[in-house]
Amino acid sequence: MKMTEKIKEPIAFEMELFEKKFQLAMSSKVALLNRITHYIVNRKGKQMRPMFVFLTAKMISGGTVNDRTYRGASVIELIHTATLVHDDVVDDSNKRRGFFSLNALWKNKIAVLVGDYLLSKGLLLSIDNNDFDLLKIISVAVREMSEGELLQIEKARRLDITEEVYYEIIRQKTATLIAACCSLGACAVAPDDKEVIERMRKFGELIGMAFQIKDDLFDYTEDAIGKPTGIDIKEQKMTLPLIYTLNTCTLKEKNWLINSVKNHNKDKKRVKEVISFVKNHGGLIYAEQKMLEYQQEALNIIQKFPSSPYKESLKLMINYVIERNI
Repeated sequence: MKMTEKIKEPIAFEMELFEKKFQLAMSSKVALLNRITHYIVNRKGKQMRPMFVFLTAKMISGGTVNDRTYRGASVIELIHTATLVHDDVVDDSNKRRGFFSLNALWKNKIAVLVGDYLLSKGLLLSIDNNDFDLLKIISVAVREMSEGELLQIEKARRLDITEEVYYEIIRQKTATLIAACCSLGACAVAPDDKEVIERMRKFGELIGMAFQIKDDLFDYTEDAIGKPTGIDIKEQKMTLPLIYTLNTCTLKEKNWLINSVKNHNKDKKRVKEVISFVKNHGGLIYAEQKMLEYQQEALNIIQKFPSSPYKESLKLMINYVIERNI
């Protein structure tokens, strides 16, 4: 059994029902929109975010969910899908999970409008049901994700990023959405328990941090055809292995690294040299160690909850985040 299937086991019924509700949440009177949203639904990913919502809700409530849980999961998936659609436009990317992106098939204007439509559907789903507490959680996440992206762009231009700024970027860009999933799951079933909602928000944030560091490490590992990818270096993205190396090497080496990333990022041989230098300088080992620290902190947070299949699945989820190979 695949790891994702095993994680899904205690929430299999909820996930099935969620898919039906999610499709309904996307529906429109405009035929073109329905054709596009149908395309999106049929090419869904692992659906990790709704899984976090349902597992958190069931762990806290002792195994039950309510309509608010489904709405929370739908909202987070609508908003997440909207951000992916907009990301593909911003990055001029023609592929998403091996399929053509919306902007590749329907051009940028339609893709941006579809992203806006999904965003508004998500917000209205909360407003129409008076889920203002859930709406606040979502809105904070959207604001932080935008700030994180812009902070990264600002810093990439100057390549002067510190480790602290890097953590702030990934907290906002990646971790804030997973934090929102877990606090939504908690808030949907225990709206008055502020302490539990905050604890689960922190839990999600820690997993999100580990998740992004794992993504950064992929840039330095062999891909399917046995070559390091180096995509982040080509895009001048400052990731943890590179930041650690820049902060701990000699001034001469630092100048060579910055010059390589700034001016020679399209030169395959030079990118390969940068990857080797970062590896030999301990950049990967350092990043892995930080990732494991976040993982352990997340595990510590849920230890306090009573044993249940949902808690076990969340533990598997934490391990899956750092053991995955895609």
